[in-house]
Amino acid sequence: MMSDVNAGDISAEGRPSAGAELVQNLAEAANRRPRRKDIRPLAHLLPFVRRHVGDALAAAFFLLFSTGATLGLTGAFKAVIDKGFTKGSDQAINGAFIGLGAVALLLAVATALRFFFVTRLGERVVADLRRALYAHTLKLDPAFFLKTRTGEVLSRMTTDITIIEQLVGTSVSVALRNTLSLIGGLGYMAFVSPKLAGFIVLMVPVILAPIFLLGRNVRKLSVSAQDKFADAVGYAGESLDALDTVQAFGREGAADARFGGAVETAYKASVKRINARAAMTAVVMALAFGGVTLLLWVGAHLVLSGEMTPGTLAQFALLAIFSAGSVGALGEVWGDVQKAAGAMERISELLNSDPAIAAPERPQVLPVPARGAIAFENVTFAYPGRPDLPALRGFDLAVRPGETVALVGPSGAGKSTVLRLLLRFYDPQVGTIRLDGVDLREADPADVRARMALVAQDSPLFSGSALDNIRFGREDATEAQARIAAAAAQATGFLEALPQGFDTPVGERAKTLSGGQRQRLAIARALVRQAPILLLDEATSALDAENERLVQKALHDAMSGRTTLVIAHRLATVLKADRIVVMEDGRVVEQGTHAELSAQGGLYAKLARLQFGVEAA
Repeated sequence: MMSDVNAGDISAEGRPSAGAELVQNLAEAANRRPRRKDIRPLAHLLPFVRRHVGDALAAAFFLLFSTGATLGLTGAFKAVIDKGFTKGSDQAINGAFIGLGAVALLLAVATALRFFFVTRLGERVVADLRRALYAHTLKLDPAFFLKTRTGEVLSRMTTDITIIEQLVGTSVSVALRNTLSLIGGLGYMAFVSPKLAGFIVLMVPVILAPIFLLGRNVRKLSVSAQDKFADAVGYAGESLDALDTVQAFGREGAADARFGGAVETAYKASVKRINARAAMTAVVMALAFGGVTLLLWVGAHLVLSGEMTPGTLAQFALLAIFSAGSVGALGEVWGDVQKAAGAMERISELLNSDPAIAAPERPQVLPVPARGAIAFENVTFAYPGRPDLPALRGFDLAVRPGETVALVGPSGAGKSTVLRLLLRFYDPQVGTIRLDGVDLREADPADVRARMALVAQDSPLFSGSALDNIRFGREDATEAQARIAAAAAQATGFLEALPQGFDTPVGERAKTLSGGQRQRLAIARALVRQAPILLLDEATSALDAENERLVQKALHDAMSGRTTLVIAHRLATVLKADRIVVMEDGRVVEQGTHAELSAQGGLYAKLARLQFGVEAA
């Protein structure tokens, strides 16, 4: 049935198919993430870090300790040369190497503990962030997904979270460690030999200049290569998503050729990036080793003149190597930090999205026991983005407890919108909707939905067993209750015939079952809720005659004792309703029994004549 917004059931309005989502997400994951020079969005991670302050303090302590041990290792190495080799005694050499070994052991322990606490903290923060993001997404209303693609949301929950995981699990540790090593190394070098330290200060700009100049070109080529690869992946996903169409038209060769061309283009772009990166590496290494050679030459002359000991020169060389390595590592990590800042900004946008539908600060409690009385009072509603095209206009409807009311009318009349508003996926712009006398705006949406059970035209099922899918309707349902619901839904026969009965895995979206079997399983899921209100949105329109007969019997039994709203295009499925409400242009134009409406000669009579006349022919 074409609903008032899109084809499909209530929960899937405005969203692409599962295959399209996979393609979008795959292409998004392969594509380049934007980098931000402003890294302030990363501050949004601090609340997650504060939850685990113990690990954070331990990580900081061992980070400082391991940095100090690294710098101390150069001092121990100096002692080996000056006190060991210079004095030439076994005792001096042994003592110097024992000192060096002790410092190395401390460094190993501190590094291991730093890695443990930093990595555990990072994993914990990412786990908390991932859970918070998913939990918040589940609270967002359908209006959010009308303007945001589901694939984009999934991308933030996967690719962007992975980037953050790389940052907090590795890059932050590398960045902090190398920042401390650089600061400590430069300070220590200035203390060890002010002359050589000044020489390094003059040499650093010469080495960094080509990194910035050539690195900009490398980044551009990297972006180009990533974009070309994303194009190839996007086309591959699109082709695989429609593989049956590709094969039906015999276009496998053309698809392969197009993908091959895209891969070759991506390869050529990657080769350009590799050439530029290789050239930059050669220039930087030549300058760096040339600078180190010059530094050692100057230091050697200072040793010969007696201004410096051999151990001091060796220590200074080690400090210079550590500092240079820290600069290189920071250059690499900075790109990760910028990329993570962009990812965190996107995640924060999602976390900061407030659902339009939420429980009031002090929700009104729904009456107990539930009666199932429904009332729409002068309701006018237009979907977001279509304010000039109301789906309902001054709509009035009162449904008595236990009554079965069928909503019929042409496509676009507003029938599915009635169910969406009743489930409080949206709030009307004008008018009031009441459940057992309580305005839905004053109640908790979770309490409202707990009193309803939905069977849509194509009710989505989930991976897991048949029993799992039935219990999705009510988590605390016992197996006996689930079996009773299955029996009422005429599903026991085919479920017990499965290899493992009710415990048989049904595959992703229950694709191992037929359409009629899936629909009866969805009815069982709705019945196990034992909700006082049953909502049926074209529950049998996609079934063949035999399956429709079984499902109709299941639904007829399910309606007993429940308030039921039925949406149907095929009038034969609603002939036994207590009342038929005819809708057109968002309004109620007729209501009554089948016989009464047929006798009036209005819209219903016209629809009945078209359907039953064709069937009679």
